[in-house]
Amino acid sequence: MEFNPGFQVSLDVQGRTCLVLGGEDEAVEKIERLLDAGAKVTVVNPTLHTILRKHTASGKIIHRGRLFRLTDVQNGVAVVMNTLVGDHDLAKQLYDLSKTERFLVWSIDQPDLSTITMPALVKRGHLRVAISTSGASPSLAKALRQDLEAVLDEELIDILNWLSKFRESLRDSEPSEVKRREQLQEVIDGFRLSGTLEYPKAWQEQQLVQPVKES
Repeated sequence: MEFNPGFQVSLDVQGRTCLVLGGEDEAVEKIERLLDAGAKVTVVNPTLHTILRKHTASGKIIHRGRLFRLTDVQNGVAVVMNTLVGDHDLAKQLYDLSKTERFLVWSIDQPDLSTITMPALVKRGHLRVAISTSGASPSLAKALRQDLEAVLDEELIDILNWLSKFRESLRDSEPSEVKRREQLQEVIDGFRLSGTLEYPKAWQEQQLVQPVKES
């Protein structure tokens, strides 16, 4: 199987309409990410997760309690997130529509019928760390995300806010761009992320049975 590493970018969906198909756990996670990015979210599914019902009641999202219709993507939708598993025909329909209606599409179990991928994401304040294995092992990406969430603690939120204010003050007080860059580099001197990798037992056992190559 050939894996596509993709081209990593950060998509601005602030104020843009995004459509999510499905209403269960996977939809919740994608909708939370879209809301965090400032998107206007419409959910199409006959039923909704409890969290999504609360979002609907508070006006955070719009819910269409039915199945997908062609008209759902004919009003300037920016992104379609398809969280429905096992529906190849729907994924193919969305992929074809994405070309004519000019939107980005992601189908959870159909990477070949998606125009974007969804990496595992670590969030700490303003920080976003996206982790992708190019589809080789989503389970490993999830494990890395969980470990990074443990390492990147809540103090990181405070230091990012402090650094942001420091950067803004430099814009007002230091006219030289070169000196601003130097001071910004100096203020983070000493910040390090350190650690070790522990590989799974199955991998270690596999290495032991590998045939020795002749020199």
